[in-house]
Formats: sequence, C-alpha cells, structure tokens
Amino acid sequence: MKAISLFSGGLDSTLAAWLVKKQGIEVIALHIDIGFGSTKSKLAHMQNMCDQIGIELRSIDIRDQYLRDILFNPKYGYGKNFNPCIDCHGNMFRIAKELMEPWGASFLISGEVVGQRPMSQRRDALDIVTKLAQTDDLLLRPLSAKALPPTLPEREGWVDREQLLGITGRGREVQLRLAEEIGLKDYEKPGGGCLLTDENFSKKLAEFIKYDTLEVEDIALLKCGRHLRLPHGAKLVVGRHKEDNEMILAALTPKYLKVRLLGTPGPVSALSANADDEDKKLAAKITATYGKTEAGKEYDVEVGEERLSVEPFDSKAKCQQYFINT
Repeated sequence: MKAISLFSGGLDSTLAAWLVKKQGIEVIALHIDIGFGSTKSKLAHMQNMCDQIGIELRSIDIRDQYLRDILFNPKYGYGKNFNPCIDCHGNMFRIAKELMEPWGASFLISGEVVGQRPMSQRRDALDIVTKLAQTDDLLLRPLSAKALPPTLPEREGWVDREQLLGITGRGREVQLRLAEEIGLKDYEKPGGGCLLTDENFSKKLAEFIKYDTLEVEDIALLKCGRHLRLPHGAKLVVGRHKEDNEMILAALTPKYLKVRLLGTPGPVSALSANADDEDKKLAAKITATYGKTEAGKEYDVEVGEERLSVEPFDSKAKCQQYFINT
C-alpha cells in the first residue's frame, strides 16, 4: 500500500506523513514547486525531514502552469496578500491525484489542520479544496482526521483511524509534543513558507505586473535585493550583500542588464534591458552609492556593455525616493 503526501517540509506535513508511515504504509513525500517558496536550502531541509521519518521525497515543477492557470485568476480570490490559497491547494491536490496511478498510490495525505489558517484551513475551505481537486474522500488529513468524517482509507481499513489525531485550531502543543516524542530535530518553527503570504513580497509582485508580464524567470529576481523603479520606468534591483549579489547574477535573463561597480567593492544590480540613457545613468549612480565609495569622486560602473563614470549620491537616503513601497 502506498500514499502520496503533499509535503512542505514543515512540522505538520512531516507528522502527517509519519502517522501514516508508522502504520506500515509506504509514503512518498511530494513537493510541488510553484516558484514562490522552494530554494536549494529549502529542498535540503525537506530531504532532512524525510530522512528522519524514513520516507522518499520527490519534487515536481509546476511554475509555468501555476502562473498560467492559478495566480492571476483564482476562483476563490486571495487571502490577506497575493495568496490564492484555496485555488492553490486545490490545484496541488488535483495534480497529486493524477500521479496516484503512475506512482502506484492508493490515497493522498495532507498536513492540513482544521481551523489553523484563516483562508485555506477553515472547515468549509477544506471541503472546497477537496471539491476543486475532485479527490472525493481519497484525501486523508491525519492530524485532524478524528474531527472530520471518515475517509475511504479509514473506512476500508487501510489506516487505523484510532491512531490518527483530531487536532483543531491554531495551537501547536500537540504537534510539538509529538515531535519531541519521536525525536524530530531541526524542524521549522510554525509559519507560512509561501512568499505570496508575505506583505512586502506581495507589494513587489503587484508593482512588477503593472509594468511587465510576469514570467517564471522573473520570480527569482523578486526574491532578492532592494527593488527600485526609476523615473522613466526601468526596474532596478540592487544587491544588499554577497548572497544577494550571487542570486542576482544567477537570475539575470535577457530582460535585464548587469550593473556593477568597477575597481571598488560594491553591489551587483539588475536593470531593465530597455532602460533609456537617463535611467542607465541613475542606475549606475545608485549602484555606486551602495558601494564602498566616497561622495564627490567619480567611479566607473559597467551597465551591460557600456561603461559609465558617475559620482555616488552623498547619502543613501537620496536613493530611497525610488524604492518600491514595501
């Protein structure tokens, strides 16, 4: 007997998978990458959690489908920020259901808890998600199973309902106690892992789509750096530290020019490739301002194939007028 567990790497999804695995069922942890959560370090964390409870981790990339079908036209709207959680969960479960036959699974598992999240885990929202995904009663929520009607895996005796839990609400005492009992280590503290639930990221995303069509390749750049909009419409992303610089370099596409300070330590920036000369010069000036530079001196800055000589602003505060309001 196999089951597919929708897996985020968080404590709830880990415990849900463990509750079923300990009943002798093979559990495949399925991470679905929508683009707004997973990073290399996140995937390493997921693998660590799977290793601790002895289950296999598989990951699939649905970023294109998510942008095309879900993010900008959710049937059930958004949460507090840019998060279409109900439609997103329904989409994930529908995809997981399609994988059941090729992966040899008999049912699905979710770490959802009744009443834990205000949009997607209300009692009625859980029913909507199940309906959207057309999973009928193949979807088992082990952490809240005793607070919900028995599902097919319980009725058929594939899992013992008495060994499942009946958690409701936002408290985490039961989960934390169970994690300690089974010896889980390095698990994440409770909290939303999706950037679409983050207010600042949602503002950056909303501002971006006013000027451009969001493509999968743009998402990585939204996750790093200081975000500015220059007077003639060009977007500028300025690195804040070494990690940001590396992320910006990795995220560059033909839509952006690389901007870097020459001969002096400083940030790497990304500038819209269609920037006019005035925005290019301003981008160079801002990039120089965030480097190890002195006001009143000229510095060379590479902007794409061009080299510009600029003086930095005498104060970083003068750059703030261009910041996207986050």
